[in-house]
Amino acid sequence: MRRNILAAAIMVMLGFGFCRSTILNTLAKEPADTGAPVYYTSIEISDGDSLWSIAHRYAPDLGLTTAEYIDRLRQMNRLEGDTIHEGRYLTVMYSAAGGNPSSY
Repeated sequence: MRRNILAAAIMVMLGFGFCRSTILNTLAKEPADTGAPVYYTSIEISDGDSLWSIAHRYAPDLGLTTAEYIDRLRQMNRLEGDTIHEGRYLTVMYSAAGGNPSSY
């Protein structure tokens, strides 16, 4: 009886460890490897900017979809929604293949 309980407990712990590592690996996705290095910088949010417009500028050079890039922006900047404010700063990622981010 004790052996069965111990075996079941070990199997549950192993199953939990596997699921946890799988979930964490999924959440920690890196941008697609485009062969060019990925850089991070801070940009000032201008009037009319949105997460979508910023993603349209930077996502294509990284091999990410607009939605994937926006998800990364939210994670990196600890945003709970889509609202950003003019005059504040946002950390963005870009690829050297796309050139200098100030040229966007």
